[in-house]
Amino acid sequence: MSSAGDYPVSAASASLTLTELDARLVSCRACPRLVAWREETAAVKRAAFRDWEYWGRPVPGFGPSDASLVITGLAPAAHGANRTGRMFTGDPAGDLLFATLHELGLTSRATATHRDDGLELYGVRVTAPVRCAPPGNLPTTGERDTCRPWSVREWELLRPTARSLVVLGGFGWQATLPALRRAGWSVPRPRPPFGHGARATLEPADGAGGALTVFGCYHVSRRNVSTGRLTPAMLREVLTEAAHAAGLPVVRPGSG
Repeated sequence: MSSAGDYPVSAASASLTLTELDARLVSCRACPRLVAWREETAAVKRAAFRDWEYWGRPVPGFGPSDASLVITGLAPAAHGANRTGRMFTGDPAGDLLFATLHELGLTSRATATHRDDGLELYGVRVTAPVRCAPPGNLPTTGERDTCRPWSVREWELLRPTARSLVVLGGFGWQATLPALRRAGWSVPRPRPPFGHGARATLEPADGAGGALTVFGCYHVSRRNVSTGRLTPAMLREVLTEAAHAAGLPVVRPGSG
C-alpha cells in the first residue's frame, strides 16, 4: 500500500502533460510539516486578508506549456501564493517580478493579484522547487528532495522548448540543478556556484533537443530589495539577458 510520501514519484511520472501534472500536484500531502503549516496559515489568515478564501494547497507552476524562459524561486509565500494559488502572486516579490516582466513585454499586465486576474505570460513559466509554503520561508532538505519529482517531470515536459532559466536565490539554484540533471541535461561536477549574474550552459545529456542557459539572480524578496542587494535595474538586466537567450523579443524600457 502506497503512502502519502510516495505520491510525488507515482503521480508526477504518470503525468503526460503539464496540465495533468499541475492537477495531480495540488492533491499532494507528502510532507506533514508543510501540510500542517499551509493549512493552519489558510485557516488563521492574516488580518489584511481575513475575507479571502486561502488556497492552502501545493501551488503549481504558471505559464504556457511551451515556454522558452522559465523562472524559479524558492517556495510559495504563506500569504502570497499560498493565499492566491498562483506562483509569485499576491506578495511584494511577485509585484516586482511581474512588473519587470511587463516592462520587457513578457506579460499582459504589470500586476498579479489573484488566479483569475487575467494575467498572461508570453513565453515564460514561473515555478518553484518546493510547492508548499514552509514555516519561516525555509523548507528542510528532506522536504526539498521529496518535492523534487514534481520539478523533474515539469522540466521533462518543458525540455522541448525551454532554452533559458532564471534561478532566484541560492536555495533554488541548489535545488534545481539536480532536477535538471534528472530531466536530461548535463550538469557539470562540481556544480556551477550560485551568484548574482552567474551563468551556465547545460547541454542535453542524450544529444537531443537544445541547450539550457541558466542564470543566477538574487531573490526578489522584500528584504533583498529593501536593503538594495537586488535593485529593479539588476533584475531587469538578468531577465533581459535570459529573454534574449530564450529567443524572446523584449521591449526596451520606455519604448512602449
